[in-house]
Amino acid sequence: MGTYAAHGGLIAGRYRLGRKIGRGGMGTVWRATDELLGREVAVKELHVDDPRSGRDARAQYDRTLREARTVAQIKHPNVIVMHDIVEQDGRPWIVMELVEGCSLAGRLAADGPLGPEEAARIGLGLLGALRAAHARGVLHRDIKPPNVLLEAGTGRAVLTDFGIAQVPGATTITEAGAFVGSPEYTAPERMSGGAAGPGSDLWSLGVLLCTSLSGASPFHRDSLGGILHAVVHDEIRPPEAAGPLLPVVRGLLERDPGRRLTAEEAEAMLRAYLDTGRMPAAAPRPPARRGTTHVLRTSPRTLTRTLTRRGVPVARAAPAYRGSPARTALMAALTVVALAALAAGMAALLVDRDSTAGDNRAARLTTRPATAVVAEPPASASVAAPPGYRSVQDPAGFALAVPEGFTRSFEPPRVFYYSPGKEFRIGVLIQDVQEGGPIGVMRSSAAIAPDRYPGYRDGTVERTTHNGHRAASWEFSWDGFDENENKAPGGSRHTYDVAWDEGEKMYDVWVSSPVGKAAEGRRYFDTMLATFVRTKPVSSP
Repeated sequence: MGTYAAHGGLIAGRYRLGRKIGRGGMGTVWRATDELLGREVAVKELHVDDPRSGRDARAQYDRTLREARTVAQIKHPNVIVMHDIVEQDGRPWIVMELVEGCSLAGRLAADGPLGPEEAARIGLGLLGALRAAHARGVLHRDIKPPNVLLEAGTGRAVLTDFGIAQVPGATTITEAGAFVGSPEYTAPERMSGGAAGPGSDLWSLGVLLCTSLSGASPFHRDSLGGILHAVVHDEIRPPEAAGPLLPVVRGLLERDPGRRLTAEEAEAMLRAYLDTGRMPAAAPRPPARRGTTHVLRTSPRTLTRTLTRRGVPVARAAPAYRGSPARTALMAALTVVALAALAAGMAALLVDRDSTAGDNRAARLTTRPATAVVAEPPASASVAAPPGYRSVQDPAGFALAVPEGFTRSFEPPRVFYYSPGKEFRIGVLIQDVQEGGPIGVMRSSAAIAPDRYPGYRDGTVERTTHNGHRAASWEFSWDGFDENENKAPGGSRHTYDVAWDEGEKMYDVWVSSPVGKAAEGRRYFDTMLATFVRTKPVSSP
């Protein structure tokens, strides 16, 4: 990254960068001052895939310019205002309205689920934003809580981050052969590679409403393959908290786009609910189309080749699925797409601490404060291992002391160290700093723990610090899974968990042990925390 990205840099002779307020898969967002007009703005620095290739950089810049021009034509109070687009330091920069407040994701992490009236109000604003965008032929394609800003004082919901929007006449990333988006919020027709239309954004809005009301997406599963199967095949079960808005939610989460609610219908229903306190029934839907299926149209080989050129590691084996050869091929192909997206930096709201499966962490821009310059971690660190422990330099980007006899297992994105038989389980997760901080992440995870940890009990979440960094702890007991992690009961367990922010990452470490050996698990946990040092990750953990 060039010198203009440093704190205080001047972009295009006009926009003075302040602090960084967010980073996602498509770019980095800075708070800045427009020195010509004397106003505060948000400046998004777009990441160029390969700065060594002038042709590729120019193609990306031209595509960004076409999309920015189109989005700039969307005039609606619930759509982010685009002020300018400039080129500086060999990369495009977009200048946008600065919305003082937090994202919906941050709000949910910090305060928990919304009430039905507030969720309906936010949904109504987003429907207006989508209608304005769709009228211009723009599909957002990434409707999710991190991309909805809530303005402080007014509560105005603002749809932002059109970074992967589809606009008329522009070649999209999907057309180039790569999946983009967040699996839990992606419509089944898009997930399976089919044509997307305005209804795809409306599906995503339906998922967002469920998340707003309950704190979790109805399609959240313990693995990416599970998420894909839930979106495309499983019975859709909106959360109980969606009850007051259930007709709208069910109408938006209709797999057949032809039967899905339109924006006008959903808008009328939400408005009636806010006016009267009662939700009207949805109008009769067209008959279901027979034989509606979703088939992946982009080959895994093409996806792998395209994403590899973009620097995305995708060489992960797909899990095995039982069933017909056609079904197995479909699910394996879908999993390749999801794992590629995961490697590209997808992020989810909540984290399953003791699961060994992968997750669907979706790319997003946060509105957290951050320093502009962060010290790079060392390539390695010397860790003194006490008796009975050994020092490890983990390629994922940390060093620590683990008990003798523990073996490493890399289960993306987590690293585990297991005792024989998995009686004791040490876990480490490294991710981008999250909105709401460690305490928000822990509270959100604890809120849904009863649905994800059988027999969850005695849960305690507290603010704390770790080596001077803001942190949060979470301690709880539960009934456990067996040693094969197949969700079968495995005896009561106790978990100690601490997460903290350091540099531009959040480090989350935990130890799970049998309840009867919780004291021994605590000793492992204390030793791990005392010896944990962040290091520079290597390319292949």
